[in-house]
Amino acid sequence: MLPIRDLNPTRRIPYVTYVLLGLNVLVFIYEVMLPLPGLERLFMNWGVVPYQVTNAFSLPVALTFITSMFLHGGVAHIIGNMLYLWIFGDNVEDCMGAVLYTIFYFMSGILAGLAQVLVGPDLMIPSVGASGAVAGVLGAYLVMFPEARVHTLIFFGFFVRRASIPAGIVLGGWFILQFFNGVLSLGMMQAGGVAWFAHIGGFLFGLIGGWLCKKSHPHVDYTRQPRYPQRWQGW
Repeated sequence: MLPIRDLNPTRRIPYVTYVLLGLNVLVFIYEVMLPLPGLERLFMNWGVVPYQVTNAFSLPVALTFITSMFLHGGVAHIIGNMLYLWIFGDNVEDCMGAVLYTIFYFMSGILAGLAQVLVGPDLMIPSVGASGAVAGVLGAYLVMFPEARVHTLIFFGFFVRRASIPAGIVLGGWFILQFFNGVLSLGMMQAGGVAWFAHIGGFLFGLIGGWLCKKSHPHVDYTRQPRYPQRWQGW
């Protein structure tokens, strides 16, 4: 399933989400302009390298938990992350407010990076991408708006169906996929690839953060999205 937009209106302009989107795109444009050796140095110096965290921790190494969130390994990588942030970030920011949302976003990314370090503490492969922070946003959205409708592309081999599906199914399915891929990747992380446990760690933190925010802001209407019949609907 590939979400393409949600049916969940906001009350205010999500400036923080827009700034995050813009910064990620600008950094990626800079990456594209670098020669391959320069890009490799950029990832090693500004991505999260687990071995450096566990064996040579310092302030510059600590800062990589933030800088790594703005680096991406390819076009598909950044498009996927920014698509999910574009669809789901505005509503989470709308409920949390700009300041709390900013703190929450970066905390999600930092804890996601730590989760990846814990499962591969001696890896010399840098982890880059906004996936962990975006996963936190997805977890919070799931708690806040499980019934919000999400326009989604469903792929059946060469066939594609468009449907409006509850966010609980879309995001719950996404997390299940991350979890099983993470379990299957254990023992094979030396070869690199997707940082599944960063996704898992960020999402779990997002669930907690979303729940706490929802409990502390009972006045917010979390059901203001348009209502549809309970069955799935094509469009």
